[in-house]
Amino acid sequence: MSLPKRIVDVLGALVLGVLLSPLIVLVALSVALRDGRPVLFRSERMTTPQRAFGLWKFRTMRVARDDAGVSGGDKAARITANGRWLRRTRLDELPQLWNILRGDMSFVGPRPPLRRYVDLHPDLYARVLRARPGVTGLATIVFHRHEERLLASCRTPEETEEVYRRRCIPRKARLDLIYARRATVCSDFQLMAGTVWRRIRVH
Repeated sequence: MSLPKRIVDVLGALVLGVLLSPLIVLVALSVALRDGRPVLFRSERMTTPQRAFGLWKFRTMRVARDDAGVSGGDKAARITANGRWLRRTRLDELPQLWNILRGDMSFVGPRPPLRRYVDLHPDLYARVLRARPGVTGLATIVFHRHEERLLASCRTPEETEEVYRRRCIPRKARLDLIYARRATVCSDFQLMAGTVWRRIRVH
């Protein structure tokens, strides 16, 4: 990661952390009061093919002891009413400001993958994870809605796994590699602005 990009990440996370602190507290209270504890959900993700970190989100699903892989239609029944709203607005990702401050991820980059997919596709992720993972990115803007529709139609964990590995991972990786070749601080700002604009248009 370049020094200018890291400076933007740290300053941006600090400023947003302060400005959005009332909203963060309100969302935390909403989860605690409506869905109970735990308020936060920690998922192991990879920042490089060798190094994992704990990615933090506000919890949007009922707790399950055995939970693995991405979320598809087979897990839809576990999403709480509060969680659907948080996912739709992406407010569940506010705790990732902490991950940005720690240097686990950036504002913009490929979405950090689960370890299982890095292990299953080591050559592909060795290329993708040359860029620091991000909260949003080119693949998020271009493909996220389509990915949601593909996975929502899955009814079993096995079907979700098959669709995600065959139809989602290769397409997202192509977009992530395009981003990596063209990435600049200016393009990062454009992608962040595009993400915010999409949220406004949806709501």
